[in-house]
Amino acid sequence: MNRLVSISILLLLTITLTGCNLFDSKNELPIEMAAFNSLTNKEKDLIPVSPKDSVVEKVTVNSENKSLIDKDYDNGEVYSVTFNNTETYSSGKLTVFVDLDKKTVVGKGFTNS
Repeated sequence: MNRLVSISILLLLTITLTGCNLFDSKNELPIEMAAFNSLTNKEKDLIPVSPKDSVVEKVTVNSENKSLIDKDYDNGEVYSVTFNNTETYSSGKLTVFVDLDKKTVVGKGFTNS
């Protein structure tokens, strides 16, 4: 009897804690997907495998990337999402710049990095 009560309490606690975790979780979109969703269909076609096949870096806004970023963007840093295997004969790799909030796309273009 005592064992049955213990198992019931343990089961109830497990269900309760699992339920609390489900409601508390943030379904945040990864930076790569925020960047991918901002692309045109033609740009998406350049990505041969998956949007996850990319390099995400926090970079400083400088003279090399400033022309690709919205002129009204006034923060000194952005996330750079560079999609692998997207270079063409006439251009570099497709790169999307995302604000530090990890949601807002502030620029995109082809870079030589």
